[in-house]
Amino acid sequence: MFAAMLEELLIFTRGGLILWSSCRALGAAALKGSPIDALIRSCLLEDRSADASFSQDNYALKWTFHNDLGLVFVAVYQKILHLLYVDDLLAAVRKDFSQIYDPKRTNYDDFTDIFRQLHLEAQARAEDMNKSKQAISSRPLPAVSHKTAPKARGAGTRATTKGGASRKDDSDGESSGKDHHTLANGSHENAAPKDSSHTRPAVVKGKENGGPKDNGAFDVTKLQRLRKNDRKNTGADNATKQLTKPDTKKKGKQDRVWDDKPSNKKLDFTDPADERGDEVTEHVALNQGDSMMDKDENLSSDSEEEVVEDGPKKKGWFSSMFQSIAGNNVLEKSDLQPALKALKDRLMTKNVAEEIAEKLCESVAASLEGKKLGSFTRISSTVQTAMEEALLRILTPRRSIDILRDVHAAKERGKPYVIVFVGVNGVGKSTNLAKVAYWLLQHNLSVTLAACDTFRSGAVEQLRTHARRLQIPIFEKGYEKDPAVVAREAIQEASRNKSNVVLVDTAGRMQDNEPLMRALSKLINLNSPDLVLFVGEALVGNDAVDQLTKFNQKLANLSAVPTARLIDGILLTKFDTIDDKVGAALSMVYISGAPVMFVGCGQSYTDLKKLNVKSIVKTLLK
Repeated sequence: MFAAMLEELLIFTRGGLILWSSCRALGAAALKGSPIDALIRSCLLEDRSADASFSQDNYALKWTFHNDLGLVFVAVYQKILHLLYVDDLLAAVRKDFSQIYDPKRTNYDDFTDIFRQLHLEAQARAEDMNKSKQAISSRPLPAVSHKTAPKARGAGTRATTKGGASRKDDSDGESSGKDHHTLANGSHENAAPKDSSHTRPAVVKGKENGGPKDNGAFDVTKLQRLRKNDRKNTGADNATKQLTKPDTKKKGKQDRVWDDKPSNKKLDFTDPADERGDEVTEHVALNQGDSMMDKDENLSSDSEEEVVEDGPKKKGWFSSMFQSIAGNNVLEKSDLQPALKALKDRLMTKNVAEEIAEKLCESVAASLEGKKLGSFTRISSTVQTAMEEALLRILTPRRSIDILRDVHAAKERGKPYVIVFVGVNGVGKSTNLAKVAYWLLQHNLSVTLAACDTFRSGAVEQLRTHARRLQIPIFEKGYEKDPAVVAREAIQEASRNKSNVVLVDTAGRMQDNEPLMRALSKLINLNSPDLVLFVGEALVGNDAVDQLTKFNQKLANLSAVPTARLIDGILLTKFDTIDDKVGAALSMVYISGAPVMFVGCGQSYTDLKKLNVKSIVKTLLK
C-alpha cells in the first residue's frame, strides 16, 4: 500500500549524507531515474527552494528543511496522484526525527516504526478532512423566503431624515453606535425618537458640540477657501517672478556668411571597400585594440567603496530596518518579513522581475527559518548575508563556460565549433556576433559567418559588411531560403576550409511567433550546434522572464527529438545603458538556469566582456 501511494521519503544532510530512506527501510522498489538528484541540482543548489513542488519524469517531489540541524526531508510520489497529506507528513517527520537526531549517528533504523505510525496518522487525517468537505458540500442550503428577508434585516436599516432624504444606519455616525447599545440593553431596535418632527441628520463622530458641519462627502466651503488661497499664492508668485525677471531683448536674425572657398575638411566617411569591391586597403576594424573579454575587471570602484566619515556612521537601508529581537534566538518567518519586504523592494528597483524577487525572498526565508540567531546579530544583516550567498550561487555558472577550450577540443576532433545566436527583434544579434568574431580572431582562430537570417530585409548585407571589415569569409544564400539548410551547408563549407568556428546569425523573432519558432527549432535539431546563445537586452525587466520561458518552451515542444535542445548561454546587450539597473541578468539566469557568457557594453568590436558576478551582487544589494 505504501509503495502505491508514496514512492519514497528521504532524509539527508545539506552535505549530502543520507540518514534514512523509506525505500531502504521498508524494502520498496528503487525509483526510476534520479529525481532527487535532479531536485538537488535544479532547485536546492540554485536557491529555488521557494517553489511549491518539483516534477521530474513521472514523479512529483515536495520538501522541507530543518535549518538549525541542517537536514532536508524529501517526499516522492507519482505525478498523477494528488496526495493531500504529504505536507502534513513532512512536518510530522521533521518534528519527530529532529528529536532523535544526533550528528554522530549514521544509522536510524529505529525511526522506521515511527514513520509507519506517522504515515498512517497523516493518511487518516487527510481522509477525515476529505469526508468533512464532502459532507459540507452535499448539505442543502437553507431556503430564504423573499417575504421574510426584509424583516430579517430589520426595518431600521434606513431612516428618513428631514426633507425626505434617506441614509443608512450603518454609517460612521453616533446614531449607529447608539442603536447597538440599546440592543445590548434589551430595548427594541426600531425605537422611534421622542420628537419625530425634529429628526437630525447623522452627525460625524467627534464633530458635534460646536464642530464643523457635515455637508456630505466633503466640505464644499473648505474647498472654495483652499482655491482662493491658491489663486492668491499663485498671483504673488507671478508678481515675484515678474519683478526678478531679467530684461532681455529679442535678438534679430543673424545674416548668413557665405564662404566660397572650398573646405579642406574631409566629408567622405565611406569604407574604401564600398567603391573597390572586396579589395580592402585599410582595415580600421582590425586595429581597435584588445577585446575587453581578455581583461580582468577591477571589482573595486567608487560606487562600491565605503566612505569612512569622521562623524557617526550613516546607517544604510538594511542597517536601519530591523534590529535584533531581545530574547528570541530562533528565527521565525514573521521575524524575517520586514527585512525581506525591504529586500524585495530593493531588488525590484534594480530591474529584477517581481516574480523572481518574490521567489528569492521566499527561498531565503526557507533557508533561515528555524535557525538560531547569534548574540548581538541583527536579523537584517543575517538576511542580507543569506541573500548575497544565494545570488552568488545563482549567477555563478554551474559548468565550465571556457569557449576557447571547447573550440580547441573541437579542432582536435576535426570539426568546427558551431554557435547559434537567437533572440527577439532588435536586441543586437548581428552586432554582438561580430564582437564575438573579433574576440575569436584575436586568439588566432579562423571564423566563418553563416547568414541564416533569410527573413529580415538587409540582414545579409549587414552581416556581409561585418565580414568585410573583419576580413573573414561569409556563407550566404540570399533571402527566402530555409535557414536550417543554409546553416548545414555553411558548416559543411567551413569543414572543407578547415575553419575553427562557425557563427550562425538567425532572424529576430518574438517568443509567440509560431512559424519562426518552428524554423528555429528545425535549425537547431538539424545541425546540433555546440552552443545556443540567447541574445537579450539588459534593459528588459519582467519581459525577460516571458522571453526566456517561452523560447525554451517552444524549443522543447517543437523539437523532433526526445531530448530537446534548449538555450545554453546568454549574451546580454546594451549593458552600458542601464547604470545600476542590472536585475535583468539575475532574472534571465534564474528563469533559464543558463549562465551569462558575454556582456555587450558599447558600439565597437572591442566592447564585449565577461559578467563580473561579485560586482552584480554588490550592485543589487547596494
